[in-house]
Amino acid sequence: MSIAQNKKAFHDYFIEEKYEAGIVLEGWEVKAIREGRVNLKESYVIIQRGEIYLIGCHITAMGTASTHIRPDATRTRKLLLHNAQIAKLIGQVERAGYTLVPLDMHYTRGRIKIEIGLAKGKKQYDKRDAEKERDWQRERGRIMRAANK
Repeated sequence: MSIAQNKKAFHDYFIEEKYEAGIVLEGWEVKAIREGRVNLKESYVIIQRGEIYLIGCHITAMGTASTHIRPDATRTRKLLLHNAQIAKLIGQVERAGYTLVPLDMHYTRGRIKIEIGLAKGKKQYDKRDAEKERDWQRERGRIMRAANK
C-alpha cells in the first residue's frame, strides 16, 4: 500500500532500476507517516562514506505525538540496503553518471519502506515527447470510448 509517491521523478528522469530500502525513523516520524503527513517531492538520495541517505523528505510532526521532543521535519535519514546493493549503486552513480531518486514510500509487511530509483536525467525535449505521448493516449481513449457508444 503506497503512502507517498514522487511523480515528479518520473517526469524528470528515466528510471533504469528500482530498489526497495528500509528507512531509519524515529517514533514520531512513524506516527506522522501513518497519518499521511509525508512529502517526497523535493527529496533526493546521496551516497556518503559508503552509506545511503535520504535528504529533504518532509515529514510534518503531529502536535499530539511529539510534545516531549523537538522534531526536525527535513532531517537526513539513513536508508538500509544490503552491502552488495550499496556497492553496485556507488559504482553506477560515481562512474556511469546516474543519480538516485526516491520514487515511492510504502508498507511492506507492516514496515515502512522506500523505493529508490537509479535514474538518468531527461532533457527538455524528452519531457515534451513524454507529454505528447501521454496526451495522445488520453485522446485515443476518448475516441475509443466515443466510438463504442
